[in-house]
Amino acid sequence: MSSPALDAAKQRLAESDGLIAVTPVFTASYSGIFKMFFDVLDPKTIVGLPTIIAASAGTARHSLVLDHAIRPLFTYLRAVVVPTGVFAATEDFGTEAGADIERRVNRAAGELATLMLQDYSSVQGLGGATANQDADLSFRRTTGVTPGENFSSFADLLKGHDGNG
Repeated sequence: MSSPALDAAKQRLAESDGLIAVTPVFTASYSGIFKMFFDVLDPKTIVGLPTIIAASAGTARHSLVLDHAIRPLFTYLRAVVVPTGVFAATEDFGTEAGADIERRVNRAAGELATLMLQDYSSVQGLGGATANQDADLSFRRTTGVTPGENFSSFADLLKGHDGNG
């Protein structure tokens, strides 16, 4: 069963250039409502979508939820999950140890921004999906933002490189 609010949320996600997915930990995994939202999406909604995963819990013992529950979910849905996940436990808030969270958030945000601005055009000379533009890659997102004039193309960077250096 759907509702106007759920339909609007699904539409916003489908039109997004990036996703920050955050859940509280419940019974050593993501919450049920979090999982239910992703269950009702069209399977192609977040294919290729740059994504940060994050979670919060009452204790640091649950920090593995990022790599043992949340990352596999988004990998299954074929989102592009940034390497840095963000986890916060109760003891992280308002303490010096918690200052590390800000650094992790900033690193994850930088990784997300890089993926959102990345040019996915194929690299000449490579085979497989990159060169053939397989049908599955037709869902890859582009932000509509192009790099500025002061950027060198990948081909220009490779000119004169003989592979021995």
